Amino acid sequence: MTFSWMLDVPDAELSQRNRLLENCLSMGSISRPNMNKGSLWSEWFGGKNARSSASIDRCRILFTLNTVGAGRGSTMLWETRPPAIHAQGPEPWTSEQETAATHLQRNLKEIDAMCKTGQIAARVQILVCEPIPGKWTDWMDSMLVSCGGKPAPIDAARATDNPYKDGIKVEERPSPVQVVVVASAATADTCHDLKSGFMEKRMQDLILAPPFLSGGDMKTRNPAVKTTHPDLVSSDDHDLYVALKWSSLVTIRSISGFLQASADIGAAALSPRNQKQLQPERGADGVTVSVSSAPSSPFLIPSFVRVSYVSEENSKVAKWRMHGDFFHPAAWEICKDSFDMTWIPDSLSGAGGVNGLCYSKRGDTAISRKLEEGEDCGQWWVYMAEEQMPTTPEVYANEITSPLVQGGSNFIWMLTERQRQEIVKQKICLYDNANNKSQKKCDASPQAVMPLGDLESFLINFTPNTALGKKHVTGRRPGYSREKEREQERERVRERKQLKGQEDIEKALFDYTIYPAALFRKDGTVKAARARDIVLTKSRDAQAIGPQTVKSSYYDVTITKPREATSAWCQAIARKGLCALYSDYFRTSTDGRCSEACGMKKNWSKIQLDHAD
Repeated sequence: MTFSWMLDVPDAELSQRNRLLENCLSMGSISRPNMNKGSLWSEWFGGKNARSSASIDRCRILFTLNTVGAGRGSTMLWETRPPAIHAQGPEPWTSEQETAATHLQRNLKEIDAMCKTGQIAARVQILVCEPIPGKWTDWMDSMLVSCGGKPAPIDAARATDNPYKDGIKVEERPSPVQVVVVASAATADTCHDLKSGFMEKRMQDLILAPPFLSGGDMKTRNPAVKTTHPDLVSSDDHDLYVALKWSSLVTIRSISGFLQASADIGAAALSPRNQKQLQPERGADGVTVSVSSAPSSPFLIPSFVRVSYVSEENSKVAKWRMHGDFFHPAAWEICKDSFDMTWIPDSLSGAGGVNGLCYSKRGDTAISRKLEEGEDCGQWWVYMAEEQMPTTPEVYANEITSPLVQGGSNFIWMLTERQRQEIVKQKICLYDNANNKSQKKCDASPQAVMPLGDLESFLINFTPNTALGKKHVTGRRPGYSREKEREQERERVRERKQLKGQEDIEKALFDYTIYPAALFRKDGTVKAARARDIVLTKSRDAQAIGPQTVKSSYYDVTITKPREATSAWCQAIARKGLCALYSDYFRTSTDGRCSEACGMKKNWSKIQLDHAD
């Protein structure tokens, strides 16, 4: 198969089109596939238009899919028939809650579309508790034709009998799909239990593959060497690992955003300025965090938050909490108190992989001129201060198997090969300390962050859309670090009788967590702007309400002075992920109108005092 995805791209856009691949290769495995003529890689990706072996290199991504809980109603998914691929006529409408098959199909279609770009070589590992019918394996393989799967035959009859009738064996040939039975007969029941955290642990073990996993003496302490069985595709070299539950939707936008954010953090860690101790005046603001290559530096990994859609099938208190705005993506595992804002200096990466723009030696760039004028270079990040708190049963699974990244999700996470090796190093250190009682100080656990300017790329759709309007388990809900303050606020509302006779609204406000994506961006922006305002205001007026020195040009507006159109356009650009997709323009051009919306302006906008008022 020959891909001609770069033939019609203008030279001026080549750098931006190559960004995903460049970022992936720079943070991926140093071991590359054999791309010489005659190799399997060359036969698949080469063809007549291949200019060189380097031009057929791909970002090798492993998707590991947790299928526990996937079903059709109360029936396990694998006991039903897979969807018909070549059915005649329109397909019957299927509710998004009726079967997990539609969500599995959507994910496979997204992965197939990634392979079509010519930048990604994908393999999919399906984790199951028990062997599944061959029909399902063949169906999944046929959904990934662009990744090397075999198209489904057009004349295949649509059977209605038991899918296990033909057995569980599949055709002996290379396939992008590998089904892995992770449980034995003794542990199958535990595997099916959604509260056990069993599958989440298996998923972490398969991707990390630390040397102590097999037990006994470790033959190697090299984190690049995987000790899992060589027949597992996860034991091969990959550049990026994507672990997700069947209900989470992975897209090329989320992968591109993750790689760009990882490159940005990598650029900050390599910054010559960040290797020095943080200057007192920069660290005094409480929000500036310096990331370096030193062991004491925080280990930051971009992470994700799941969002669902408020629809009319949900509880009415959920709809009241949203003030009548239906079908807006909203999170339920975090709230306003779950995160802080931090400014990371030099956290901007340009073309060519991990390439710091803020300390580039080229003096003709817009960033160089900004630095000469004394402006800060970097971007704002959402820094998760709490663990994410899902509803039951997943909250119990999290307690048994914690997410790899503090503040991250167990149900959608990504790691580059470089990040995987750093985590494995820390796991080996912890293993040695636990077994040998050594006093060796281990590196800090990775911490979850998200770039404010590309926040929506890190909000992952929970496809069944049934998560909202559900109560959290008492003591296990977002904002748990301020639980006492919240109870005090509720008591004050009762004392003032502000919601007398409106118990449903009171429950909606205090018992349910529905955090709209738009509010997430607003709260993050306002938190960051207020933090800088406190630092920059020399003599603060205690009676004044709101910002006094700097403000957010989009959110800090009044009725008498509404926001201008440009800031609204910039917000739309940022929410669609264009700040990262067209980062060459937004980061290096002299046009700074969208620098606030893209999270790249540390001191926001100065408040202009209007004496006419």
